[in-house]
Amino acid sequence: MISPNAKPKTKLSNSNLLFIIATVIFVLMYLFAIISFPRSFLQFQTFFDLFNLNAPLIIMTLGLCVVMIVGGIDISIGSVCGLVTMACAVFLESDAGSIPGALLIALAIGIAFGFLQGFLIAYLEIQPFIITLSGLFLAKGLLTSLHKDPINVSMPAFVALRDFKIVIPWLGTENRLGVFIPCEIKPGVIIVMVLVALIAALMKWSRFGRNVYAVGGNEQSAMMLGINVKSTKFFAYIICGLTAGIAGFVYIMTTGAGNVGNAAGFEIKAIASAIIGGTLLNGGVGNPLGAPIGTLTLLIINELIRAAGIQSNFQAIISGLLLYLFIILQSVIMSLRGSKFELALPRWLLPSRRQSGKKR
Repeated sequence: MISPNAKPKTKLSNSNLLFIIATVIFVLMYLFAIISFPRSFLQFQTFFDLFNLNAPLIIMTLGLCVVMIVGGIDISIGSVCGLVTMACAVFLESDAGSIPGALLIALAIGIAFGFLQGFLIAYLEIQPFIITLSGLFLAKGLLTSLHKDPINVSMPAFVALRDFKIVIPWLGTENRLGVFIPCEIKPGVIIVMVLVALIAALMKWSRFGRNVYAVGGNEQSAMMLGINVKSTKFFAYIICGLTAGIAGFVYIMTTGAGNVGNAAGFEIKAIASAIIGGTLLNGGVGNPLGAPIGTLTLLIINELIRAAGIQSNFQAIISGLLLYLFIILQSVIMSLRGSKFELALPRWLLPSRRQSGKKR
């Protein structure tokens, strides 16, 4: 006779629960947008344009999620991204300009800021906010010193890269004249998809990813388990700086110009997007897959406000109030789970459980 000996139920982790909630909210928001403004949001190109125009922000949010999970913060990423765009524009317009060289400059600047700030935060144990605030001022100072006026890159090879689009012939919409217009995506979207897959895999299946969650959850416990806390924090900031550099290159690849105002305020948007995507500010909880979800949710909210004809000064107010709502919702959920409250979810949303049989 075979009697099943089921293992204890696996409780849904806080990171996965908040990610599921963020995904549900995103779907509901987009459905509401389709119902309210069908002419715009029913078009496939509108959805793809959220990625096309905001790929740099998604990339920055992705790297910031890693730092927030480890228990840190980085408010310099927007300025670093802007510095990269200007540095690449100056280089591309010079006699020695080349696309591979510009990419190397972008990566070098991002890694340099990540290395400097990660070292000061991890090994000298200085508060992350103070260090990254200094990095913000440093990047802005270097940006304005490098070039004050806008630079439109006219290098033929780069212009061809800027204008290059991937056409999806089988997906699109018909215009008013009945002509089928296929959807188009820019190379930056492919970069986003690759980075999301890489960082999600890194955080889920690598020792470094497990260390990041352990350090962010409880630094003292992580030390007792033999985890190198300082090294984990250091490399988290390296990843954040690297993604800021990549975001800068994708930014100029999208706009084709360097400007002192590029990526201004992106650090605030990235923090908001990470929180909406289910990453907690106090560390230990978050899912890299929530980075694009949170970013797109924030963008849809702004697009809805704009489509409704609400004045621009009210857009920030409404966005701020909604961010308050997301933070309160996260706090309530964490409090309920801490008081042995279990949210009833459909079985298909829960992690798969293997059952083992035992012969008697």
